Amino acid sequence: MAPSRKFANSGRDPRTPSPSRLDGGSSATSSPERPVGPLSIPMPPEDREVIKVNNANLTELKHALDDALKRYLGRPDLFKQSYLHTDVRLALGWLSVFVAAGTALYGYKVEFEESKPLVYMALSVIQSLYAYFIEGNIVFVGRRKTFSKRIITERITISSTTTPVKKSKPPAYSLSLHYVRSTSGGKSLLAKGKTQSHKGYNAFFDGLGTLDQEKFEQWVGGLVEQAMQGKTS
Repeated sequence: MAPSRKFANSGRDPRTPSPSRLDGGSSATSSPERPVGPLSIPMPPEDREVIKVNNANLTELKHALDDALKRYLGRPDLFKQSYLHTDVRLALGWLSVFVAAGTALYGYKVEFEESKPLVYMALSVIQSLYAYFIEGNIVFVGRRKTFSKRIITERITISSTTTPVKKSKPPAYSLSLHYVRSTSGGKSLLAKGKTQSHKGYNAFFDGLGTLDQEKFEQWVGGLVEQAMQGKTS
């Protein structure tokens, strides 16, 4: 007969699965399912085009990275980009045309000195609308809906700025991300995160001004996934 053994330490046969193994662990069952992040959906190399800009022009550098960010996150498997700001910009453009035409017609009936307040008021309204809807640093607003027993809605807003040269530090590209994941039409909040980071433009562009798109996408994707995890940094 095989000798019997006593399990003095735990009082339980080690061959018996623990409760945590049986139920898969409490953290896995209690936390809501997180949709796939951008790092899990890499950009195919054939979808990239060579991007080359003037290294001495900070505006060109920023616009190149803004456009690369939109292409990367605005893919069908990720976020659907909102074009609200573009639509408002077009509306304001048409509005300015109508205001100019109306001012010209009004000037035929009254003296220019009397029509100047109308011109100033119209321009003031246009500038206020422009400042409210267009100005600012938002470069990407995206939404995504996924289905996992319920409809999960995600919304991400990204702002970008250029950090000027500081002593020995080169100019940098700064990103600020705000992410919200909810269900039940936004009534139930599942996750909320906000991340900020910056890197020098020389980290993404070589000496000839060619953008290392894969390196940039890895950086952006990492920030997005940090926000998706509900982190604040």
